[in-house]
Amino acid sequence: MSDSNFDFSLFVSESQDVLMNPKSYFSTMKTSGGITEPLVKAVIYGAIAGAISFIWSLLRIGSMSGGMFGGSIGIMVFIWSIIAAVIGLFIGAVILLVISSICKGNTDFEANARVTAAVMVVMPISAFFGFTGHFNLYIGVVISLLINLFALWLLYNGLIEALKTNPPTTKIVMYVLIAIFVIFMLVGIGTRNRANRFMNEFNKSDTKEMMKDLPKK
Repeated sequence: MSDSNFDFSLFVSESQDVLMNPKSYFSTMKTSGGITEPLVKAVIYGAIAGAISFIWSLLRIGSMSGGMFGGSIGIMVFIWSIIAAVIGLFIGAVILLVISSICKGNTDFEANARVTAAVMVVMPISAFFGFTGHFNLYIGVVISLLINLFALWLLYNGLIEALKTNPPTTKIVMYVLIAIFVIFMLVGIGTRNRANRFMNEFNKSDTKEMMKDLPKK
């Protein structure tokens, strides 16, 4: 794809290649040609993820259902998903550039942005499975962790094949990132459990106060 003529059918084909055969895709991926292409990719992935989150909000089974305001909240989630994708592209490219530099790989910003955009194919997948946490916290956390690990696997292939980093050093960095993800997941579970207990206790005490205020016959 070139910046002057974005080929959507090729975009779909490349997205499938990233998911199904990342090593082959990244080994032949162009690392130059303009920043517009990865930017368009990020916007599309963000829009698809936002649309899925919007649907979950309407069905009130997503993490941002919002009750009677679910529709309006869903619209904001859709818009924010696109904005976050664009911001994430540039921040992610900078972070990847630092990692690539540590691993003795390509430090060209555009090349790192292109790898980052390709890995963002996991955004719609993550949004699709966003409903699982609504039914069971632990299943949602496990699925989220698996998706993040898959994203790191894609990132590893992007670093090795496209950015030509040093494999042993890249593996060490990936292990560190995996450890960080797991720690954050565990902290997130603990925080959410405490928040749920607090809300349950608050609702119980609030109900008792309301019962006391009722007139006695």
